[in-house]
Amino acid sequence: MMFWDGNMGGWGYIVMVVSFVLFWGAIIAAIIIFARSMGAGNRRHEDSGNRAGAAENLLAERFARGEIDEGEYTTRLTVLRRSSGA
Repeated sequence: MMFWDGNMGGWGYIVMVVSFVLFWGAIIAAIIIFARSMGAGNRRHEDSGNRAGAAENLLAERFARGEIDEGEYTTRLTVLRRSSGA
C-alpha cells in the first residue's frame, strides 16, 4: 500500500538527478581510466625514453672501449638526443 500517492516531492527529484549524474559519471570515468591504462600511447612514450637511454649507454660504452673517437661520439649523441626530443 502506498501512502505517498506516487509523488516524490522536490527532494526526491533532486536525489534522483544527483544519483543519475554520479552513476553515469562513475561509469564514464571507469571507461576512461581503463582505456588509458590499456592504451599504447603511454607505453610508446616510456619505451622511447628507455630506448634513447639504452642507446646513449651503448654509445658511451663504445666510446669508452675506444671503438669510436670523441668527434663521432658527440655527433651521434647529438643526433640521438635530437631524435628522442630530449
